[in-house]
Amino acid sequence: MTIKNFSIEYDAINSRNTFTNGDTIAGRIIVEVSKEIHIKSLIFIAKAKAKTCWTEHHRNQERRVMLWADEKYYEIKHHILREGRQDSSGVIGQGRHVFPFTFKIPDGKIPSSFKASTGKIVHRLKAELHQSMRVPVKAKTSFTFVSKADMGMPGLMEPQYGCKDRSVTFFGSGNISMEVHTERMGYQQGDALKVTTEISNRSTHSVTPKFVLYEKKSFFARGRRRVNTNDILKQKIEPLASSSKQTVTKVISIPRELPPSILNCSIIKLEYRLKVVLDVSMTKDPEVKLPIVILPHRTGSVSEEQEAYGSKSLTAW
Repeated sequence: MTIKNFSIEYDAINSRNTFTNGDTIAGRIIVEVSKEIHIKSLIFIAKAKAKTCWTEHHRNQERRVMLWADEKYYEIKHHILREGRQDSSGVIGQGRHVFPFTFKIPDGKIPSSFKASTGKIVHRLKAELHQSMRVPVKAKTSFTFVSKADMGMPGLMEPQYGCKDRSVTFFGSGNISMEVHTERMGYQQGDALKVTTEISNRSTHSVTPKFVLYEKKSFFARGRRRVNTNDILKQKIEPLASSSKQTVTKVISIPRELPPSILNCSIIKLEYRLKVVLDVSMTKDPEVKLPIVILPHRTGSVSEEQEAYGSKSLTAW
């Protein structure tokens, strides 16, 4: 085989090997051939796209129906080599050759890398070697893209609140109510999520407060939606006796490895919720759900990020 090795690689710019809007990726295309070859072109391609795909069985149809959708964000091509130039760039001699490239990731609302069985968001680097009368030789590699935090999101830094009450009528009597407060909606990976819950148990049952942080993955295609949920953290505290009141403060640590929320893709969404449940026997459990936005990790705190955003906004005006 004339082409012994054809590959593409890039250099990391941080310990997490992640990239974001405006970063420049530097790398190289490696071509190793056993003898001189003539080429039509050597092309570098950077692209990002999202795709969803799943099947459904409808009652009025005997066969399963495939649903899919895709969304493109950027596709950039550079000709590293091309035949017809006066510098003989259409010829690659015997041996190993390294062709460097650089690529700046565009600004804009581009979603972070994501992968699931029903959908994915892929940021990819490709190389293609074209020869006359031959099938193109291709190489590709993916890189992890983390979208910049949208600090201008409405309600991101505002306190969150929810309430719920439930009457106890089966094997008991009375009423149970709760009010749930969090300091804000946006948190970075590794932050402490402080939850304050005011519980009023005016029933004949004891209640056990439970706290659940869960993820919600939504996939969209052709007017349909598929949703998957998964519990990330589950914690509970001591039961609250009947005919009593209590204010409970619970601090939940956001896992550092938790992927940031994805809210800027029209066909894939990754959302988080805090669910507070009062476990009551023989009664439907009252629960409150509050939105949580996980922001990508940065050196500064969320409040510092918000101050920086506010300063930029003032400067713009």
